[in-house]
Amino acid sequence: MPVDLPRMVEALLFAAGEPLTVKELVRTTETEVEALHAAIRTLRERYEHSALQIVEIAGGFQLATRPEYAPAVGKLLAPHANRLSRPALETVTIIAYRQPCTQAEIEAIRGVASDAVLKTLTERDMIREAGRKPTPGRPILYATTDAFLHYFGMAAIDDLPALDEDDEMMAEATEEATTALAAAGVRIDGEESSR
Repeated sequence: MPVDLPRMVEALLFAAGEPLTVKELVRTTETEVEALHAAIRTLRERYEHSALQIVEIAGGFQLATRPEYAPAVGKLLAPHANRLSRPALETVTIIAYRQPCTQAEIEAIRGVASDAVLKTLTERDMIREAGRKPTPGRPILYATTDAFLHYFGMAAIDDLPALDEDDEMMAEATEEATTALAAAGVRIDGEESSR
């Protein structure tokens, strides 16, 4: 008796708990790409009136709760374990919009030292070393990771909210982006001193 492909994909997405790429799903289900996409469309239709949804995120698909239930789910799941501090959010926002960029470029925008924040973001796999800038001292260039996309619920870096091209100061643009990300449901801890 053949297995119902949409149900198989649903089981895989539920069990994984993280985004699964099309390649991983095709390999695991031993099916074709077209059939897999049809199964995902079927699942999306099934979940249309549910608290759950199938989202395309960080280069894959994931079973997730709908954004309107984020406050309740957040209360249930370790409320402070996964949040970014204001300095971390500012720093990762600068990197996301300017990547690849150096620590000196980040600090010129933020106006404070950012080494501790960069270390924290690297440890949390939100940013990565993306090479070295071909200037004296060859400073490290930073870029965002798939974990960044997953945290912010984006399929690709192109999903970042657009910034106003007329902004005179990147600091203003950073504040605008931080506000836009917060409005999109991003978890931000209360204000804390810059590290």
